[in-house]
Amino acid sequence: MQHAPAARPSHASAVRALPGAALAAVLALGAAACAVGGRGTEGPAGPVPTTPQSPAALPSAELPPVLTRGQARAALVGAGDLGETWEPTQGAATWRDELLKATAERPDCRRLLDVLYTEDLFGTGAATAPRATAALDDVDGGAQLHYRVTSYRAADLDRTLAWFGTLPDTCGRFEARDADGTTRDVRVTGLPLPEAGDARGGLRVTVGGTAPDNGADAGGRVLTLDLVAVRVGDDAISLTNGTLGTPADEATRTAVEVGTHRLTEARRQGRAQV
Repeated sequence: MQHAPAARPSHASAVRALPGAALAAVLALGAAACAVGGRGTEGPAGPVPTTPQSPAALPSAELPPVLTRGQARAALVGAGDLGETWEPTQGAATWRDELLKATAERPDCRRLLDVLYTEDLFGTGAATAPRATAALDDVDGGAQLHYRVTSYRAADLDRTLAWFGTLPDTCGRFEARDADGTTRDVRVTGLPLPEAGDARGGLRVTVGGTAPDNGADAGGRVLTLDLVAVRVGDDAISLTNGTLGTPADEATRTAVEVGTHRLTEARRQGRAQV
């Protein structure tokens, strides 16, 4: 009489019988075998994809290549460009806090005041931070000129310039109020500019008291401030030129003309180096 062969342990039973370390090794080998040969006649599987990044962490294909800081600095204007009475600034003008640190009821007018005070014309994010800046004082006339070079998308720069064009109508004259409750009379007009760059916009803003019809306050302190931006491709120059005296129109025009030429040249040289 033949005896039936002893039952052979199943694969599952064998796996259960293995010690912990051996079981881990078996599982690891099995996973590797699946990764290499689990697709039959197809070749080895490609590398395991990395964890996808958040869209905010990925570089945007829409963002243009920006100027290097050296190229942006080359596009600045200096005291020698504006005349003998100009020199590097000795500090922010006091009228900046006295007359510009205020708010208004209408959103566009409030935004204009914020832009005049902060000089962040194209936004406050890292992408719109200026690549280079310059600040100059007119020691005779008391004017102060701040100048910036910024790189950003041309369409976004143009939206800001288009907004400029609406302000003489929407904010031609309005009242602003500072933290002490003092009311200021603000007037906004368009500023003619030389034909420069691919697009441009300019405003002249006066800020004073509300009592007299001419906008001057009791102490005669009326600020006249030019606000200008010029786009060249995906880069732009922007400037403010303000004074409590008579505006120096020539300084604004010269800064626009010289600055636009230098920015154009810096962009051309940058492309030639690529």
